[in-house]
Amino acid sequence: MIELRGITWGHTRGYLPMVATAQRFEEEYPGVRIEWRKRSLQEFADQPIEKLAEHYDLLVIDHPFCGYATSHDVLLPLDSFLPTGFLADQAANSVGRSHSSYLYGGHQWALAIDTATPVAGYRPDLLDRAGVEPPRTWAELLALARRGLVAVPAIPIDSLMHFYMLSIAAGEEPFQSTDRVVGETVGARALSMLRELVAACDPDCLRRNPIPTWDLLARSTSVAYCPFAYGYSNYARRGYGPHPLEFSDLVHTDAGEPLRSTLGGAGLAVSSRCRHRGEAIAYCQYVAGAACQQTLYFDSGGQPGHRQAWLDAEVNRRSSNYFRDTLPALDRAYLRPRFDGYPHFQDSAGPVVHKYLSGSGGAEETLRELDSLWRMHEAVKRPADRGF
Repeated sequence: MIELRGITWGHTRGYLPMVATAQRFEEEYPGVRIEWRKRSLQEFADQPIEKLAEHYDLLVIDHPFCGYATSHDVLLPLDSFLPTGFLADQAANSVGRSHSSYLYGGHQWALAIDTATPVAGYRPDLLDRAGVEPPRTWAELLALARRGLVAVPAIPIDSLMHFYMLSIAAGEEPFQSTDRVVGETVGARALSMLRELVAACDPDCLRRNPIPTWDLLARSTSVAYCPFAYGYSNYARRGYGPHPLEFSDLVHTDAGEPLRSTLGGAGLAVSSRCRHRGEAIAYCQYVAGAACQQTLYFDSGGQPGHRQAWLDAEVNRRSSNYFRDTLPALDRAYLRPRFDGYPHFQDSAGPVVHKYLSGSGGAEETLRELDSLWRMHEAVKRPADRGF
């Protein structure tokens, strides 16, 4: 019996589709057994892949870790094992930059089996009761928040992702320079916008990530709208929560441009220590393929990474058109740096933005601290990594 061990993250969307696909794969390959374990969402963003790769054959990872994989022998370069035609199909059917987010240093380190970016979600019944429609602009969003109808996830990691998004809205993509995250004017504007919104919401937002935020909306008798949180199509499905949610694209800035949120999602990778590479690669190809993504992967609670699943009529029917209605936000989502060292910057920078949102310190001080962290971590990049 060939045994493979996998590690994913502990939510219906992250765990159940891996268990379901493993069960079906075992039925197709009777000599293979796949055991999946789970970790928290925060551990998914933080836990070093080198430690996981020592104990697991299959890893569901976040794309910013690809730079580390390029510099260290922890993951298999999947392009050396998978058929060229299969990889071409994955690239052609990417949702936004999901597939290429795992392509770094000339190698494909994971397959985009799951795709997400912050999108808007709401309770139609509560908005109707309040006599309002979903906001279309930033000004309308602030007005809704001041009525106590809005929640936004604002723990450190989400605060940082929102800061990237609002910096783009203010006129500059982050990390265009080796000595600063964004320009002072742009950064101050982004921080100010974010603090004004968070201050208009319940302070508990500062302690919520996307999952409890969507849970809150699904159970609430008053909070009706979330402007941006990493999307979870589960909450659009009948029976998942007390009240199903509707999802949509993001609000527009006052200049008329839709917000560009920060790409997330999850990729399926294989440890370089895996002793049964053929079977592990075959399982990855099965899970990431269009047929599985449109059926079993979605059926078991997953949020597919293959574009054909996002366009599938039955998938959309069963998720209140979650995929069709949020796809534009995915297609324009911003891709974070992925060089070796960026995850450490992210870990340190999130608390800096969170501290500012909690009312401590000013924008200039916050930006100086972010820039200092950026220079420290950016300086460790190899010359070949300068293009991110």
